[in-house]
Amino acid sequence: MNIPNMLTLARIVLIPLFVVLFYLPWHFTQMLTTIIFIIAALTDWLDGYLARSLSQTSRLGAFLDPVADKLIVVTALILLVGANQFPYIAVPAAVIAGREIAISALREWMAELGKRTSIAVSILGKSKTVLQMLAITLLLLGRSESIPNYHTLAMVGYGLLYAAAVMTLWSMVIYLKTAWPEFQK
Repeated sequence: MNIPNMLTLARIVLIPLFVVLFYLPWHFTQMLTTIIFIIAALTDWLDGYLARSLSQTSRLGAFLDPVADKLIVVTALILLVGANQFPYIAVPAAVIAGREIAISALREWMAELGKRTSIAVSILGKSKTVLQMLAITLLLLGRSESIPNYHTLAMVGYGLLYAAAVMTLWSMVIYLKTAWPEFQK
């Protein structure tokens, strides 16, 4: 167990706390859920940076890191969809969650064929994750009435979430295009 893997595990362990705080009726919990999400987003970057810079990459880390990312993002989206009376947040949330399931299945299938590296994470995939996490952070902040202009933050968050959904679909198309020759066999 190394530091990057401990950070990744910490991100997963934060999820139940994030969910509980999200539903507590105290006014300060909205800010706490945002802080927990920001910590999770930062550890996503930090664990990868440390793994590479300290030469502590591992098979466990390679497996857990994307799982932790998907768990925190999808959990936050589910909570935000459930808390939002407007159905338009459900569309990008469904696109993002559906893409993650489809690409995870595609990666597993390609690994069985011995071609996992042909659909490795790209800069587009990393950019998509950053945009998702920024959008979710703004949507979480947009729930906190104690923040000035919280409605504006929420509106920017909605826009970024739709942009993230478009980027999500774009990256999925690229992955599917790469895997297409294998579908033809």
